[in-house]
Amino acid sequence: MDDEQLATFDYVGAPYRVTFGKGTLTQLPSLVSKLGAKAVMVLSTPEQAELAQRVEDLLGDTAVSKFTGAAMHTPTQVTEKAVAQAMLAGVDGIVSVGGGSTIGLGKAISIRTGLPHLCVPTTGGISESARYKALYGAWLCGICLGAVDMALHHKLCHTLGGSFNLPHAETHVSMLPHALAYNAPNTPLAMAALAGALPGSEGDAVRGINALYDRLGLSVSLESLGMPEDGISKAADIATSNPYQNPRPLERDGLRELIRRAWHGEQASLDI
Repeated sequence: MDDEQLATFDYVGAPYRVTFGKGTLTQLPSLVSKLGAKAVMVLSTPEQAELAQRVEDLLGDTAVSKFTGAAMHTPTQVTEKAVAQAMLAGVDGIVSVGGGSTIGLGKAISIRTGLPHLCVPTTGGISESARYKALYGAWLCGICLGAVDMALHHKLCHTLGGSFNLPHAETHVSMLPHALAYNAPNTPLAMAALAGALPGSEGDAVRGINALYDRLGLSVSLESLGMPEDGISKAADIATSNPYQNPRPLERDGLRELIRRAWHGEQASLDI
């Protein structure tokens, strides 16, 4: 690259604060105060209304409204209803408690209104140590995703989830090995590092991810999630109609085969 090609730019990182660790929920009132919020709305799904009530009780008079109608994929009508409730209540901040559906709603409200958003992510399970590690890993992934653009796996999962109303987490589970296999020829260093981290890889990251799925019993087909078979071609068309950055060029035939394998619940393989 010669001098005339050198780019000049300003980079500003996303303004956020992360408070992580056991018992941090008790810090919620002070964290809300640090946002400068004095009247917040608490968000949750209907299934986590009890948890939302716990948060509301913890915040006391600062919680002036509660919306427990968050839904998967953040439907526009749900966002509009929540925004209207927030405006009517005169809130100056949003607190979302739960998983991706609730936090996604909080983000949508924040984008539309400019209100600060404090999210309290939760994770299921019995083992405290496992929950801790899972949440920490999820945060690391989130930081990565917030710093770079999404590529094939995440984009395709959004396409499938939004087009066929598929559950978010399960769709990611179904697609991940196949997306890795598709991009493998163009990501040798990343695949080598992944193979080194996955037991049973024998130098092949796709083999390793298949072995991990076998150990965890994670055989999930798109068919079992409710996607119709005629949606395979439709999804491939949607995925290639609006190209995005990806290590390997997005080719319709290859993507259709990727989706077909995931629909049948086949193991991932590099011949794609």
